[in-house]
Amino acid sequence: MEVKKKKIRYILQYHYNQGEKAEQAAKKICAVYGANTVSNATAKRCFQRFRSGNMDVEDEARSGRPIVKNVDKIMEIVESDRHVSTYSIAQELKISQKTVWNHLHTAGLKKKLDVWVPHELTQKNLLDRIDACDSLLKRNEIDPFLKRMVTGDEKWVTYENNSLKRSWSNRGELAQTIAKPGLTAKKVLLCV
Repeated sequence: MEVKKKKIRYILQYHYNQGEKAEQAAKKICAVYGANTVSNATAKRCFQRFRSGNMDVEDEARSGRPIVKNVDKIMEIVESDRHVSTYSIAQELKISQKTVWNHLHTAGLKKKLDVWVPHELTQKNLLDRIDACDSLLKRNEIDPFLKRMVTGDEKWVTYENNSLKRSWSNRGELAQTIAKPGLTAKKVLLCV
């Protein structure tokens, strides 16, 4: 059974007020809550603190940077730019890269490779494509022209190779889609 440290300190304070020794208090606590719940050394440190007049059972404030502020700042940076790296966040906030990585992992974010799409389609473009496909299928039912059709394909090959970037996304979320940049001056058309 897991017992909170604060509860143990309250019990130790009770035994201190009863005039018992630290070892006796530790032994009684371990008998009730299980072996190794509190050590004799811990009980002695608490009793020493009580003797000095500090009857506070709360954890003392620790030095170091507040974690909550870092998490909020990290999340703000990621929300403003999904492609930001852990290294640049660490440089900006003056914290370690591993700390940034741990906070993002805890927040449920994962670096995913973006997906290229030929271009962003509006709702009207999508509906026009559906209408065209539907009309071709209906036409094929009346006059089967698809059996007589010879198809071909073409592909523009550009000399400038734009690489995909990774962006931060939630674990269950699909990767972001990015429209390919416009055609470049250096390109070749392949036809089949």
